[in-house]
Amino acid sequence: MSDVRIFTVSDEDDGIRLDRWFKRHLPDVTFNIVSRWARTGQLRVAGKRAAPGDRLEEGQEIRIPPELPAAARPARTQPRREPLTEDEVRLVRDMVIHEDTSAFVLNKPPGLATQGGTKTTQHLDRLLDGLAGEAGRPKLVHRLDKDTSGAILVARSPRAATHFSKAFSGRTARKIYWALVVGVPSADEGEIDAPLAKQPGTGGEKMHISEEHGLPAKSRWRVIDNAGNRAAWVELQPLTGRTHQLRAHMASIGHPIVGDAKYGGPDAFLTGGVSRKLHLHARRIRIDSPTGGKIDVSAELPAHFAETLAMIGFDAASGDLPPRAPPKQLAPRAAKPANRRGERRSRSGGWAKAKRR
Repeated sequence: MSDVRIFTVSDEDDGIRLDRWFKRHLPDVTFNIVSRWARTGQLRVAGKRAAPGDRLEEGQEIRIPPELPAAARPARTQPRREPLTEDEVRLVRDMVIHEDTSAFVLNKPPGLATQGGTKTTQHLDRLLDGLAGEAGRPKLVHRLDKDTSGAILVARSPRAATHFSKAFSGRTARKIYWALVVGVPSADEGEIDAPLAKQPGTGGEKMHISEEHGLPAKSRWRVIDNAGNRAAWVELQPLTGRTHQLRAHMASIGHPIVGDAKYGGPDAFLTGGVSRKLHLHARRIRIDSPTGGKIDVSAELPAHFAETLAMIGFDAASGDLPPRAPPKQLAPRAAKPANRRGERRSRSGGWAKAKRR
């Protein structure tokens, strides 16, 4: 069939269901149409027949039938969306840390999902109704995990959304994260190059390193400061965009992110009153603007992360490091429990900091 349409799955869509991909990119194609295409074998992913509930992976090709003439398209019934309350409108407006003609940048709080799903009715995508303007409601162009806080960009128009989506998929956007990890890496900086795949038996909710089945994944890390041998405050930069990439990568080298039970298990928690919430924050986003120039925005830490840094004795004002040359690679190794003995404490009860050379 010469007029079939072929799309390539981007990293931002890695792991989502096929029916949600249609909802995100081809909203005029209803679920009933997708189901019919699947039943008749007209819907193919990576050359094979596909079902609406199949999970997608970056790089796969989606083949669908030609576009229906306008007169032949069935009327699409828009799902009824509950209007936002005044408190919800105020909530999303308070998240805005940057605004221009093409985008908003929000500081997403931890615990708020980016998009809806099974049993998830409150999410950022719904709250974007509170920022709707003449061009309509803003559109998500990338995601953050539910428990990850920080800077997330949303486009104010379809044209801007196309521009930003290309920037994220083309790796011209730069994202910097801050994290607190258990233990201290053996070097001041490094790069992790370890392919990631969905871990069998988890329903796609957890990733693991797999040379055989994984997709390429690279992350850079730099130590900002450390407290004895107990914990380190690190800067992280994902060079690819896999699901849970930073969390899986840091756990793979034996330094899980504090509060990340999914990848670090019981060793991901610190004693001494440290919050059990995830200590991963999207600190900064830098991306070309469709109107020229750059959008460069930093997001302040959530309360639990800021309180932990202060408790340990770190100065949050010193966290923004200058650019450095590409660091050496560090191969994944089996995770080791943090050394809970030999922890040095100051007289005030905090962890003594050791300056790195």
